[in-house]
Amino acid sequence: MQRLAMNLRMLSRELSLYLEHQVRVGFFGSGVGLSLILGFSVAYACYYLSSIAKKPQLVTGGESFSRFLQDHCPVVTETYYPTVWCWESRGQTLLRPFITSKPPVQYRNELIKTADGGQISLDWFDNDNSKCYMDASSRPTVLLLPGLTGTSKESYILHMIHLSEELGYRCVVFNNRGVAGETLLTPRTYCCANTEDLEAVIHHVHSLYPSAPFLAAGVSMGGMLLLNYLGKIGPKTPLKAAATFSVGWNTFACSESLEKPLNWLLFNYYLTTCLQSSVNKHRHMFVKQIDMDHVMKAKSIREFDKRFTSVMFGYPTIDDYYMDASPNRRLKSVGIPVLCLNSVDDVFSPRHAIPIETAKQNPNVALVLTSYGGHIGFLEGIWPRQSTYMDRVFKQFVQAMVEHGHELSSM
Repeated sequence: MQRLAMNLRMLSRELSLYLEHQVRVGFFGSGVGLSLILGFSVAYACYYLSSIAKKPQLVTGGESFSRFLQDHCPVVTETYYPTVWCWESRGQTLLRPFITSKPPVQYRNELIKTADGGQISLDWFDNDNSKCYMDASSRPTVLLLPGLTGTSKESYILHMIHLSEELGYRCVVFNNRGVAGETLLTPRTYCCANTEDLEAVIHHVHSLYPSAPFLAAGVSMGGMLLLNYLGKIGPKTPLKAAATFSVGWNTFACSESLEKPLNWLLFNYYLTTCLQSSVNKHRHMFVKQIDMDHVMKAKSIREFDKRFTSVMFGYPTIDDYYMDASPNRRLKSVGIPVLCLNSVDDVFSPRHAIPIETAKQNPNVALVLTSYGGHIGFLEGIWPRQSTYMDRVFKQFVQAMVEHGHELSSM
């Protein structure tokens, strides 16, 4: 680092002398603009390579999992180069839904009944043309959990399915109740603390393909729900492994960060309106137990959760709900290999709330922490339309667990 800093200082001094000379010449000649552009480009490139492009921090609770990832999922140890013109957290977060492609996917929809009389919408990508796993009974299955108000149509879900198709795997997307266009049959929606619907879905999928390797990946709130499930059930799950992306580890810290003025303006208020819209479509189902007019006046996610979610699921206070919803409390009980990708500049999940010390105590957990990437951003390349760093982590990890997961048990 000292040598790099010395080289950069020397380069900056030489660049300054060069620009000073060019500007003097330019007063009497030409090329000043080009020189300034060249100089700025060199300075920016130096700054980018020294301060922005960095290897992620890999935190594991055991040496065996760390070696496994280095051998079979090398992307977690390679330098992550964020998009050079958009590396800041908010920019990555805001741009990703608009710039990344949406690969076409043909789903087969299935509605399954729940114990309380409700129904859950599952969108299947069967991948019947798989050349690697022609036998459907043994074809690896990946369960995908979208974010807060997300569905199977989200670009990050479509990318995961496209990558799984390349590997020959089958995918099924778990759409939370009431968000994917299906009729809400009971006055109940969803939250990341209550894992009953996820348990029902996992049981259902496993019962259909009991011989197939079964994995799961959750994004944002979907990852929180997945981790809470894994923390509650421990090793007694049919899942072979799991991955999470941009999880909010501590719900209190997430809310506090999102309520800062700029973050509220860019993210919080918009997501609140999305939540309100998702429940207002089923307004007639809730009016007997919830003051929906009061819910529709909420100006933040915390206010929405206080007036709707915590009431819906019977929590005495919003603090009780947020305590139960925070997956950092259950990480120590996770009983299968789990890889968790977070960016430390994610305003949805601030750096100080990431449970690094807890992760070090569980040999089944690996945290991959990038310096930049935002919330479900992880854009890379000059024009990051086709793939992101998150996509590469997902593909390498699920392939590693399907093809080499047995090595972990023998380490």
